[in-house]
Formats: sequence, structure tokens, C-alpha cells
Amino acid sequence: MTVENRILDVKERIARCAERAGRDASEVCLVGVTKTRTVAEMREAAPWLDAFGENRVQEALSKRKEWGADPGPKWRLIGHLQGNKARKAIELFDSVDSVDSIAIASTLDRIALELDRTLPVLIEVNTAEEGSKTGAAPDDFPRLLDHVLRSSRLALQGLMTIGPLTEDEVRVRTAFASLRELLLKARASSGLALPVLSMGMSGDFEWAILEGSTMVRVGTALFGVR
Repeated sequence: MTVENRILDVKERIARCAERAGRDASEVCLVGVTKTRTVAEMREAAPWLDAFGENRVQEALSKRKEWGADPGPKWRLIGHLQGNKARKAIELFDSVDSVDSIAIASTLDRIALELDRTLPVLIEVNTAEEGSKTGAAPDDFPRLLDHVLRSSRLALQGLMTIGPLTEDEVRVRTAFASLRELLLKARASSGLALPVLSMGMSGDFEWAILEGSTMVRVGTALFGVR
């Protein structure tokens, strides 16, 4: 299958799941996970994507230089961010979706202030509670949420998680439902819209949509196996 055919297939699956959930497919943004993909592949996929999702700052730097001036889709950082890469991340990305600690939130806020930039962010929460995954622990989320909301240059848009590594639908959907509940509580306590619930990847995005996801991050299903 071509990239175009794979994307159209994924979009059809999104639409069917949205319909099952009583939602409109337009409520679900499609982020193409482009880690290790070439700029040529990204250009081919760009017309059908809402954003590119990159995992590494250094890889994104090389790609943005090759991409050129045409902005194309938004560029979102979806991988874990180290503090020493924060300044470059702010310069490269339209959003940092992996804010998982007070330390990285403070660093991003300080540098965004220096650059006179307001930075859209998502808080990443490890609702799967797996040690191999990044993201704030659910018990640490309230303190991190409060810190981000008090930051002067971080514009919180919502939450993100990675589902557990299992084919057990109940376990996966439970992790997604937990993030949804955290988002509802954050909306109530902050009074903000917080429209983004980023959850679901190639193997579980349909379950994520059924649990309320508004943004799915899909790589293999769009581009094929690396």
C-alpha cells in the first residue's frame, strides 16, 4: 500500500470509531509519528495530516532544515525531553506534548520567557503505570498541573498518555479512561477548555477514540513497518 492509501484507511477507521462513540470524526486530529521517516515520506503524507509528531529534538532539527521555509503541518514534540534540549525544542516545535515533571516545565517556562514566546504544551501522564514509560505518575499530576497553570509562558492545551503494552482491551481502555477523568478534573479546577486528549497509537487508537481521544499519534499504520 502507498502512504496515501494507508492514511485513507486510518482515516476511515477513525471515522467508524467516532461514529460508534457518537462523535464526529473531525473531532479527532491525526498526528503522523515520523520518527526515522524521511522528509520525502513526510512530504507525501503531509496533505492528510494535522501534525507531525517527532520523538527527538536532534532528528527534528535535521528534518526542519531539509524541509525548508514552507511550514506544512504543525510540528509537535511527543518524545521525552531533556532539559539541555529545551531551548532548541522551543525553537523547533509548535507544541511540546511531553511535559512530565516540574523541572522540565520550569525550564521550558524560563526559556520561553527569554525568547518572548508562549509555548503550547500537554502534560504527559503515565496512566499505564509502567516503569518503562515516561510521563508523570498519576499521584504527581495535581502538583504538576498546578505548576504548569501558574507558569507565565506555558499554555496548557490538555493531556497525553501512552497506553500499556498489551493486547488486553480492558487494561488499555482503563488507562485511557483514567486520563480522560484526569482531564475532566483539570477542566473543572482550572476553568480552562483544555481541548486536547492525546492518546492512541497504531495498535490502540480505535480504543482511544472510544474513550474520548481528540488526538491520535500514528506511525506504523501510516508508513508501514520501519
